[in-house]
Amino acid sequence: MIRGTSTLTAVRSMEGDRVTTLELFFDLAFVFAFTQLSRLMAQEHDLIGVVQAMTILALLWWSWNSYGWLANLAHADQGWVRAVMLVAMGSMVIVGVTVLEAYHDLRGGLFAPLVFVGAYLLARITHIFAFAVVSARPLRRRAFLTSLLAVVPSGVLLIAGAMIGGGWQLGLWLAAVVIEPVVTHRMSSGVDWRVGSTVHFTERHGLIVILAIGESIIAIGAGVAQEPIDLPILLGIVCALVVAAGFWWAYFSRLAHDAEGALARRDEGDRARTARDAYTYLHLLIVAGIVFAALGIEEALAHVGSAAPLGWFNAAALGGGTAGYLAATVWFRWRTTGETNAVRLTGAVASVLIVPLLGALPALGALAVVSLVVVGALGLESMSRGSRRRCGSGDRSTSA
Repeated sequence: MIRGTSTLTAVRSMEGDRVTTLELFFDLAFVFAFTQLSRLMAQEHDLIGVVQAMTILALLWWSWNSYGWLANLAHADQGWVRAVMLVAMGSMVIVGVTVLEAYHDLRGGLFAPLVFVGAYLLARITHIFAFAVVSARPLRRRAFLTSLLAVVPSGVLLIAGAMIGGGWQLGLWLAAVVIEPVVTHRMSSGVDWRVGSTVHFTERHGLIVILAIGESIIAIGAGVAQEPIDLPILLGIVCALVVAAGFWWAYFSRLAHDAEGALARRDEGDRARTARDAYTYLHLLIVAGIVFAALGIEEALAHVGSAAPLGWFNAAALGGGTAGYLAATVWFRWRTTGETNAVRLTGAVASVLIVPLLGALPALGALAVVSLVVVGALGLESMSRGSRRRCGSGDRSTSA
């Protein structure tokens, strides 16, 4: 394949290529689906609802990530790949629309669980053929086989779960979610996959993180949309914005740049394996933490003027989501750069330990405590980094 503008030609990516506007347009379908997941968890308001939502999030992630790899090998906005991206986007919009009925079909109309599965599988099957074509010629057979072995068994489980319903549905869908990473990891071992453009790959995942953080901003509006503005609401908004800004800082202040540099310095084979582990797998945990925390923010702001306790479920979402996000970024740094971050990991542990306290506090107090934990952890991290930098400069001056 060569660079060109023919609608019948896929244009290969080269090192240095960046994310296209079509990919950002494509991501809007997933932003919508993320908001639906928050609604699903709020609607169910129990552990089962959380597992249901996280299962769908994993399905959304495998789909988004598969097209991320596709666009890293061939330009998303040129040639026939453009049509593939638009078909997938339409399918994922339908998936997002049916999220709230994925487990509980409403009377009348089409059977929503099967519509959900059908739209999801349309996007995945379309990707199988597209990805095999744009893969390097020696890897096309392996790429096709890997995708097929991941999607076909999981698709059968998804269809069976949708048809059977009840507790069996969740169990079968969980099995379907697990199959994909296991098969992909096994089939990619020892194979010289390549990252078409390191800059594109890291930027692509950074953008989905920022869009997920945008879900926290949407949660702020959703939580107070039906209430007259007052001082508790304003204070709650400030605390929620501090948490969202902390999420941004934790990923984008240095982590994203350091990870990209470390990825670029690896040889081609090791780069692909690191990209698979750190971005394909660990970024699911990063996004899941944000989505879960956004639920806690929305529920807290919905009751921000009340003196009643926040409650265990909302506290677990707020504290647990924050902890999950911070811990996932620590794991991501370790996999890409080999560095650990004890301060941030301590912040993650603290966010879990304070869940009982958050549940006993009024909503505004819980938001304030979480914002203080996030600011405290990131502030101590910055101070520790600055201290190490000064010590390093002093050592060099002494040796000089």
